[in-house]
Amino acid sequence: MEITCYRDLEINQEARHLPASTYNLAITLLSRCPTRHLFVPIRSMQYMAIVDHEEFVFIDGERKCWVDIAWRNFKRQARDALDQPVAYDAVYYRENMAAVMKRLQSEFPAALQMLVNKTVLEGPARIIHFPARH
Repeated sequence: MEITCYRDLEINQEARHLPASTYNLAITLLSRCPTRHLFVPIRSMQYMAIVDHEEFVFIDGERKCWVDIAWRNFKRQARDALDQPVAYDAVYYRENMAAVMKRLQSEFPAALQMLVNKTVLEGPARIIHFPARH
């Protein structure tokens, strides 16, 4: 799939935190994606999330290729453990996106989980052996 995205001028930006489970799941799914772009349909909102290593962008189904919200500048290195939330910047390209942002916080993780349930893992599992500490 190929989508060309456009952005209006940035209207607002705010610092936020993404739960570790959501961030980790998105990055895990992205690592399995040969195109290095993960497309996540959020059907309940008629939105599409496009995930890459730099940012997550959210596109409204009515506006097709215009980015409404972008989550970027993930500060994953600031975490001390993988189960800690990840700080990021939410960038808004349209007015009055607070309600959409609130819904994305719950609908995006659910859409990721639906994608996991549909994903077929090909090939055998790989086990990494770590030397035992004595």
